[in-house]
Amino acid sequence: GSAIGDADRGRGGRPRIRLDATVEDGVVVVRADPQPNPDSDTDRDDLVVEFVVDDRDEVDDAAVETDGWELRVPLSAVGDRLRVHAVALDETYSVPDAVTVEREAVADGGFAEAETDAVQTDVTSHADGSGAGSASVSRPNDPPQWSREVTLYEIYVRGYASDDEDADNTFEALEKRLDYLESLGIDCLWLTPVLQNDHAPHGYNIVDFYSIAEDLGTREDYERFVEAAHDRGMKVLFDLVLNHSARDHPFFEDAYKNPDSEYYDWYEWREDGEPGTYFDWEYIANFDHRNLEVRRYLLDAVDMWAEVVDGFRCDMAWAVPDTFWQEIRDRVKAKDPEFLLLDETIPYIADFHEGMFDMHFDTTLYFTLRQVGRGDEPAERILDAIEQRTQVGFPDHAAFMLYLENHDETRYIVECGEDEALAAAGALFTLPGVPMVYGGQEIGQRGRRDALAWDHARDDIREHYERLIEVRDETPALRYDGTFRRIDYETDTDRAIAFVRDHDDGSYLCALNFAPGATTVDVGDLAVDATDVVSGDSVAAEGGIRVDDVVVCPLA
Repeated sequence: GSAIGDADRGRGGRPRIRLDATVEDGVVVVRADPQPNPDSDTDRDDLVVEFVVDDRDEVDDAAVETDGWELRVPLSAVGDRLRVHAVALDETYSVPDAVTVEREAVADGGFAEAETDAVQTDVTSHADGSGAGSASVSRPNDPPQWSREVTLYEIYVRGYASDDEDADNTFEALEKRLDYLESLGIDCLWLTPVLQNDHAPHGYNIVDFYSIAEDLGTREDYERFVEAAHDRGMKVLFDLVLNHSARDHPFFEDAYKNPDSEYYDWYEWREDGEPGTYFDWEYIANFDHRNLEVRRYLLDAVDMWAEVVDGFRCDMAWAVPDTFWQEIRDRVKAKDPEFLLLDETIPYIADFHEGMFDMHFDTTLYFTLRQVGRGDEPAERILDAIEQRTQVGFPDHAAFMLYLENHDETRYIVECGEDEALAAAGALFTLPGVPMVYGGQEIGQRGRRDALAWDHARDDIREHYERLIEVRDETPALRYDGTFRRIDYETDTDRAIAFVRDHDDGSYLCALNFAPGATTVDVGDLAVDATDVVSGDSVAAEGGIRVDDVVVCPLA
């Protein structure tokens, strides 16, 4: 059937809040920007903001003043650091936001220097007006600057380069693929677990949290691979598994045989004497994170691997206590504020953004793209999925990882079809978020965890991905700072959609078509330059623009 897109659909959700801070004439001024639930009857002016000054910081509470959406405190009343948290209140409360103000005495009254170049790009320094020092202001809940613009790529380590018989170890074989990944336009690599495990090929059943799996190589081999990626300007994410160990882990084996074992309290146990697990997984045992010894053991591993990589992909984040993630975040961010924490949580949880994670799996969009690809839902649901982020309360500064498939899922091209896969790839690179490509996705790989069929790689699909990556890299409107706008449009199929991405550097019409063959999308009076920046071709058609799979056109 045909479809009519409606730009005025309601969105709903919790209120949202953003905090910003400046230092004005020696006074720290924290200003809140609350936004109501779009479906709420509450006017923005009626929203209440509640501030909390972090009690871990040395601050003269008597000097703190609040007035509506503003908090003020003299810089002289602040010790080394001031952290302010706030929520917006309507019928419910927002996800909290925070700002951090750090003081540094400077003899000549100049600005404090940020500790790293990465921090400096996202930190504003302000003289306090007295000549006695300076302050740096940062927003800890913003994702790392580098992570907002990258294209992620997941490598299933035991299949990706298994065809290389000449390499001495898996990491050497993977290193040989880095030039290919660089040419594709990949900026960040997520490797499935690389630690010693129970020989399950996926690697998530870990028996030693401090040692690299012997079948992959040595720690030196792993670090050499990471360094080679860094030499090409790529970041590397470590797959961090903290919910459980393998049942082959020596601590669990000791505990299972002996209830008096010193490790018995390290694990969760059922009444029948079997270990606690999720989904009846038979090869793992859940840690009991209430045990401080468990936390110390895992935190030592966190500290070790954080020194090597640029971020963690946090496995089963929903299953690990919030307080533990908060502790981990404090530790890794204290050493490197640009360290990335990416959570695997299904479905996503808005409250995980404040004080825990920088970026989130967009599970809602993932499932929606599958439904649309199968023909079970109209394509308009994709736009609803983007707006659901607001409905569940994510703040505007939250970052999302967009994906079609991973090592746990059937390949999209197998489940949905080739035409649909090309359109879905377009969705990854035009919708708000950080695109992730699962190794082999870009060459038409059909097996989920099989060795990659490099000899049968589809060059046409790879070239499609190369063009999409390049267009996103060159188009600010398609990246983190670009905003998303629904528009009115008409098509002759309910499997096509159109929307706009806006940025100060230019706005673009984006259209996707999940149906076989081309369709025409009519965007009414919207002034469009009908030159598609993906293909370089004119897509002007009678009654609108022609869309085969994905089209990105500048607004005139």
